[in-house]
Amino acid sequence: MIAHVGDRIVIEATHLSETRRVGVVTAVGHADGAPPYRVRWLDDGRTTLIFPGAEARIEHPAEAARTP
Repeated sequence: MIAHVGDRIVIEATHLSETRRVGVVTAVGHADGAPPYRVRWLDDGRTTLIFPGAEARIEHPAEAARTP
């Protein structure tokens, strides 16, 4: 998984009691865009450091603009 500052990260729910989370990547851990990522979550404004798993995907700004 490769991300850049400004990309959106979407983490799909893996349990019935969870919801999808969407955030904006504010920092990347490596120059090549590899994790970990510092993410500001859109639902609560908090910022966390994450190592995304298989349930995560990256949306680049151009892709996010096309998503309804």
